[in-house]
Amino acid sequence: MLKKAKILIADDDPLNRLVLEKTLANDYEIFLVDSGEKALTFIKSTAVDLIILDIVMPGINGYEVLIQLKENSTTHTIPVIFISANTSHDDEAKGFELGAMDYIAKPFSPIIVRARVRNQLLIKQKNDLLEMLASIDGLTEIPNRRYLDESLSREWRRSRRAGTPLSVILMDIDHFKRYNDCYGHRAGDDCLKRVAHALVAACERGTDFIARYGGEEFAAVLPDINQHEALKFANKLRNAVNALAIPHKASLNAAHITISIGVATTEFCQVHAEHILLEEADLGLYEAKDSGRDKIIARVIAAS
Repeated sequence: MLKKAKILIADDDPLNRLVLEKTLANDYEIFLVDSGEKALTFIKSTAVDLIILDIVMPGINGYEVLIQLKENSTTHTIPVIFISANTSHDDEAKGFELGAMDYIAKPFSPIIVRARVRNQLLIKQKNDLLEMLASIDGLTEIPNRRYLDESLSREWRRSRRAGTPLSVILMDIDHFKRYNDCYGHRAGDDCLKRVAHALVAACERGTDFIARYGGEEFAAVLPDINQHEALKFANKLRNAVNALAIPHKASLNAAHITISIGVATTEFCQVHAEHILLEEADLGLYEAKDSGRDKIIARVIAAS
């Protein structure tokens, strides 16, 4: 059974909330709040697919709510439909300029409300699909470098605000060029897929993810993970690949496919840019290769 889309209705008028809820409840999961402040608080804990937002409310008005939604990386894509008794074209234009997707004037027709909600949800569904496709590696079907960069940037900013640790892992399949030369590129592609899926399967926390970094390299971003925990997880990834036991008779360090791993951790987010974590993990990766491969080298970034 398909999950119902979640719609948040923020309106200080109880009659409007009741009418909108009755209009939409048969087709969607509806949540009701009576102020802009409560709307912003609600979406911190509950993901929604659409917001119907009254413009004139006590405290934070609809425009201010929309501005805060657009400034937040986790909520800026949520479509917002403004609903207002004010029929001024200037107010309507202001809403669109701020990023609203539609505008419904009170008193409203239930038929019009249902149609406009349906249209915005269909647009969001298509946009979400396009965004997902743009973030997935075509071969391994796991997140790609673009998604990695965006997620690392987001987690680094959160780490700096909260003062929490952040770890990054870079992994490289050992002697992969020799594997391709020995077994062929089709076997190489299959090897990449199997390694990618084994790495993803090792992730237990919802906040951890594996991405294809490029070529035969993979990366992991680990929020709220210190060096000790990152090393444990890196060893879990290394063991997961070894357990595949993919034969590699051309390898210079083992009879099967292995990976070398570099780990970088900032305990109190001392780094002034997220790319430094990747650079430090890359240095650790090269040290792991130089020390014989199938190894893990960790680097802690000291306070500057």
